[in-house]
Amino acid sequence: MNLFAGNLAKEMTEAELKEIFEKFGQVASVALVMDRYSGQPRGFAFVDMPVKSEALAAIDNLSGRVALKGKAIFVKEARPQEKGHGGHRPSNRNKRR
Repeated sequence: MNLFAGNLAKEMTEAELKEIFEKFGQVASVALVMDRYSGQPRGFAFVDMPVKSEALAAIDNLSGRVALKGKAIFVKEARPQEKGHGGHRPSNRNKRR
């Protein structure tokens, strides 16, 4: 089950997140989302936990209840990525008005 973790402190690392989520079960991967221009963390991450019951336990025990580095995090099931929304939108600059 893929989870979304938000309101993360900018200093949070993938290793720290993995350690926190592993308290509830197996963690397959952690992806801290970085700003493509500055290279700085954007304050959210995706955590993949293959066992659904463990992922639900993480949501129940972490979301809004745990403060990490001074910020109360929230955790929920990640929405599937929509097809065709890769973040790049065509420019309208060359169209006539």
